[in-house]
Amino acid sequence: MLAAGLGIMVACAGPAASAEQAQGPAQPTPTPAASPPFWGTIFIDPDIITPADPSSFEGLRDAGRGERTMYDRRVDGWITVEAFLFDARYDDGLAIEIQVNPEFASVDAARAEAERFAPVIGQLPRALRVGVETVWIHQGTAPFGGGNHNLLIHVGQAERYVAEGILEETLVHEAAHSSLDETHAAAPGWLAAQAADGGFISTYARDNPDREDIAESYLPYLALRHRADRISGALAATIQATIPNRMRYFDALDLDLYPIRPEVARGVAYLPALFRSGGSR
Repeated sequence: MLAAGLGIMVACAGPAASAEQAQGPAQPTPTPAASPPFWGTIFIDPDIITPADPSSFEGLRDAGRGERTMYDRRVDGWITVEAFLFDARYDDGLAIEIQVNPEFASVDAARAEAERFAPVIGQLPRALRVGVETVWIHQGTAPFGGGNHNLLIHVGQAERYVAEGILEETLVHEAAHSSLDETHAAAPGWLAAQAADGGFISTYARDNPDREDIAESYLPYLALRHRADRISGALAATIQATIPNRMRYFDALDLDLYPIRPEVARGVAYLPALFRSGGSR
């Protein structure tokens, strides 16, 4: 079940091209699709990113305990707890504070969860991690979330995603909320691409066009442009036919896809990430 955003978490974004640069030539689709081809795009293929793919994850440091306010979908609200804290560093200069609910009882149990998810997050393109400052980890099977410079993880739900092979794909969706939504979801170029395409890639995007269309469209874009050898010809054709103008919009952004495509980090001298102090959030 997808439930990113839900009007609860404020979407944020990192640096990106301007809307004018991103717009590109829109080519209207003469006949809009009667209905989207998918319900939700995290389910379209489990091999867009796999556990065998490279990760930019470099290491994890214990940062003690600290009071943090976190969103918990099990109570559908905010909680303030004395969280276990860990600083995850990545080899492209990014760092994330991982905040683990004290319900995990011991620092060792909390660290195990941080160590479990930090490398998977490192498999995401840098452009999707640049807006992620924190990760919240809870028990339970409530849905993941994105936005608010954050990724929200419930470990029981993560087990379900792992069983389906779509943990990585789900995190792509959620990180797109955190790193792309604020800059692009209401950008004139994106809205023009929506209109020109004449339809949506998923029912979830169609029913939530302001909140979910970026996240729902980015994973298919990544699959078609950079993982075409892993998806079927039929899936590739469906993506291209449904969102051609959105594809061009993403193309024009020229996003940094490291470590999926290390060669796109042109001229960037990546330095080891500096650990952040564990200030209150």
